[in-house]
Amino acid sequence: MRMRKCHDHVIARTALLIGCTALVLSLSGPGAQAQPRDVARQTLGTGDGWASEGTGTTGGSTADAKHVYTVTTWDQFRAALKDGGSAPRIIKVKGMIDAVSEGCDAFAAAGYDFQKYLAAYDPAVWGHDKPVSGEQEDLRAASAAAQDKTIKASVPADTTIIGVGKGSGIRGGSLQIKGVDNVIVRNLAFEAPIDCFPQWDPTDDNKTGAWNSEYDGIVVYGSTHVWVDHNTLTDGRYPDSSLPTYFGKTYQQHDGLLDVVRGSDHVTVSWNSFKDHDKTMLIGNSDSATADDTGKLKVTLHHNRFEGIVERAPRVRFGQVDSYNNHFVVTKGQKWGYVYGIGKESRLVAEHNAFTLAQGISPAKILKKWNEAPVTAGSNVVNGKAVDLIAVHNAEIPGETLQSGAGWTPTLRADIDPAKAVPGIVDARAGAGRIC
Repeated sequence: MRMRKCHDHVIARTALLIGCTALVLSLSGPGAQAQPRDVARQTLGTGDGWASEGTGTTGGSTADAKHVYTVTTWDQFRAALKDGGSAPRIIKVKGMIDAVSEGCDAFAAAGYDFQKYLAAYDPAVWGHDKPVSGEQEDLRAASAAAQDKTIKASVPADTTIIGVGKGSGIRGGSLQIKGVDNVIVRNLAFEAPIDCFPQWDPTDDNKTGAWNSEYDGIVVYGSTHVWVDHNTLTDGRYPDSSLPTYFGKTYQQHDGLLDVVRGSDHVTVSWNSFKDHDKTMLIGNSDSATADDTGKLKVTLHHNRFEGIVERAPRVRFGQVDSYNNHFVVTKGQKWGYVYGIGKESRLVAEHNAFTLAQGISPAKILKKWNEAPVTAGSNVVNGKAVDLIAVHNAEIPGETLQSGAGWTPTLRADIDPAKAVPGIVDARAGAGRIC
């Protein structure tokens, strides 16, 4: 039976398929006895992705008792993030905490009226040649500012945020890991933030207009050594299919689930479940961010599950991104654009991944070329069979010919599973409530 190292302990492959225990053996005394293990003090294992580079990622593992918090509300959570100055901290989230528990109306500025907003900026009245302006747009912006102030939570350096047991997480909040080092986020179910006040931009989408929204579930912005592990990120109660249409366009209230941007570096994203979302993950958010991003955005993605995702899993600019042993599922009838977006100066290595595509869906669309940049994509399987993703893409989409060979070889990898085994392994263990 093959054995597998799981962070700081070893478990049998059989155990992977039935779930991980939360126990370790205490070797003191005449006999070994099972004792509870404090997963809140776990650190990223040596060699486990880019976040293990250099000083590694330890989060708040050294926090003293005074700086270990258990929170059950959004207000308590934000208070714990602010308390204690620069001391390492562990924040245990118990149950689902809701950043928008009072509803969107609680943020609305006096005088804002969505029906008046629609009437004022109807393309039949306003047209498509200029951005919206005027009283209702000003009130919409004021309402959006009130929401922004409430639902964003700034995460300090040397912090671990972890869900307690199963069923713990954050609804409608946006974690801002901005300008800090050494953060761990684990075992949380994230329901993507809903933008209560999207802006209508009549000039967008080739002057046909679009609704634009703010707020990602997790934003890593200018930060280093970040480990995001065993979380579930989804649109939850508000899938895009439930959103209404105005002016012929979906009233889009979601942005990304997890974005890594603006000079962030040394990030590992492991064993997460990303489900039922459109624009899922950006690594690098602008072609013009050369000064911030060149030589950075080193991110590892491994053993994550993506299902019902439309695009950006991820879209990459600039970074040396290593994506291996992930499982991507595209179901029949779902909206789907691509998996990997090849962007400006990116150096993506995508190996040993598994793709489960519904009948009639071509693997040629797994890769999407946005800019000229080389990519390595070997040892991947589609519906259990080996497929050369670059070759099939170039054959079916010759107008977007991709170059093979990213020009670097990843060395910071945990155990590499055969691509054919990935669906069974990842589906059994990825997501919140399954920490081992």
